[in-house]
Parts: sequence; structure tokens; C-alpha cells
Amino acid sequence: MCIPIVYALVFTEIALVYASPSQGPFRSVSNNHRFYDVQAHRGGRGNVVESTLPSFAWGLIDGATTLELDNGITQDGEVVVWHDESILAEKCSDTAPVFPNDPAYPYVGKFISNLTLAQIKTLDCGSKRQTNYPHQLAYPGARISTLQEVFDFVSCADLSHQILWNIESKINPQYPNRTAGVDDFVQKQHEIFISSPYYQSITYQSFDWRTLVAMKLKTLDDKLVTSALIDEDTAFTPHDSTSPWLAGLRLESFPGPSLSEQIAQAAHAVQADVLSPTGTFVNHLDRVEELIKDGADGIITDYPNVVRRWAKQQGLRVAPKYPKQRVFSCLYQHMH
Repeated sequence: MCIPIVYALVFTEIALVYASPSQGPFRSVSNNHRFYDVQAHRGGRGNVVESTLPSFAWGLIDGATTLELDNGITQDGEVVVWHDESILAEKCSDTAPVFPNDPAYPYVGKFISNLTLAQIKTLDCGSKRQTNYPHQLAYPGARISTLQEVFDFVSCADLSHQILWNIESKINPQYPNRTAGVDDFVQKQHEIFISSPYYQSITYQSFDWRTLVAMKLKTLDDKLVTSALIDEDTAFTPHDSTSPWLAGLRLESFPGPSLSEQIAQAAHAVQADVLSPTGTFVNHLDRVEELIKDGADGIITDYPNVVRRWAKQQGLRVAPKYPKQRVFSCLYQHMH
């Protein structure tokens, strides 16, 4: 039995998902097992305002193995690093329109896919500390970055390109008018992936399994590791209809015999390399301990510093911390 990488679990029935010998093993990026995989969720949003260059800077300083982030695509086709489909008022503030009398202004409240990169770049997404994360460091004036800008910044601090990446496409098959489509995500993300020195350090993940199929078939790329995300909302639908998230597959059509096996079999059917029955993150060490006892190979967390400290105490090999002076020097260069 082969255990895939599992970071944080939602289904109580599933616990860990195993792949049967006939299915073959799931795999991971080539150097994923050098260190215990502490993943900084949105850069580590428990510590710093999320998904900004400062959050990824602190992820490096705190010794994360992997930087976890999300991608959206703007109206003019730019790949940006942001979790939400729209600009939320609790995270970002308008500053000024791109040009006088811009009919789209204010931009807060609009979908990423309905805004240009220039419009998005006017937003201040670093000043508002989130209620649920009272220890967040704020960075007033921090902007939403493109994926290329994040890669360029991290490359400045990570000269040997050791950091790993877990990159999710934020596409919504239930409401296609809210996000860019499958072809846009696959084409534009893949172009950036293959031109990056981090190409072989990326795990590409999505709840929308159509993007996983397209990433394999349309790019003919068998080197990029893909991860099938699934949770209760995407696996099951009311009235026993086919879930729009699973690329037309129905879990009950697989032999099983258990739900765990059916999910693993479905993930293999879309040629996913990794199966993550996830959709959440782990911020409590009691839960971290349970998952590691169950064999989880990594943890996605809002507090990578805390989970790394615990892992080190347990004798697990952890990734090195990046020097503050170098990281902050690069941060200054790339924010100004």
C-alpha cells in the first residue's frame, strides 16, 4: 500500500487515503522528502498579512519547507497571487482609480477576473489585520503580486532555489463567470512554471480536477507534479448529481471497496500524482501530532514557525531558516 502526501484532513471517514498496488504509487516533487514538509499557508497568515511579499518573506525566515499560495487571473490575463475570487473589504482597501472616472472604481468587491492588473495594483492589501489572526504583522501599502513577481522575489532570497511550492488554481466550475476558465489557467500558469528555476519544485493543485487533466493533456507535461484536492463540498452534491469539480467523474462508479479507495482511484483516473483530501489547514499541535502519527508527510499551517519548532523537537529534519538580512534586503528591492 502506498501512502500519498496528505497535509490536512477533512473527511472523518477517510483519515488517510491509500493507493492500492494495482493503482501504483502517488509521487511528489523530487526533493520533497529532504525535510519534513512544513507548508506556509498563504505565506503564514497567522503571522503576516496573507499572500503578500512580506508573508512569503516571513515564510522563508520562519523556515518553511514549502510556500503555499493561490492563483487568480485578471481581466487582462495576468496570473496574480491571491486566494479569493473577489477583492474583500476586510482584507484590502481602495486607494485611487487607475484613471479619472474609471467606471470600475471602487475596485473592492469586484471579481479578480473583472479587474485589470493595473486596477488591482492600486489596492492596499497590507494594512488590515484579520480578526481571527490578531498576531498578524501588517505591512501598509503591500500590493497583490503577480506569480512572476513572487518567484522573482523568492529567487532573490533563495539563491540556490531550495524552497518548494504548492500552487493552487482558484477556479470555480460552479460559477464560471466568477473566474477565468480552465484553458486560461493552464496555459498562463504553465508558461510561468516552465520558465521558472522552480519548475521542478512546484506541486500544482486544484479542487477543479478539469485543470489537472488539462495540465497533463494540453501541455503534455509529465514532469509537473499535480495534486487532486477534494473535500465534502466538492465530492458530494445535492440530489446525487455529478459534481462539477471532479472532471465528470462520479466516485460511486469506482470499485472501491471503501470511499477512501474510490477517491484514490478517481484521482488516478485524472492522472494526479498526489491526493490531498484537504481543504483546510492545521493550526493546533494536538491535531498535528495526530496527523503525523497517521503518517502525514506534511502539514499546511498558518503558523509555520510553530509547526517547524514542534517538528524539530520531535527529531524530524526541518528546512533551514533563511537569513533575515538577505530576505529583508530582497523584500525592500521588490516592494519599491
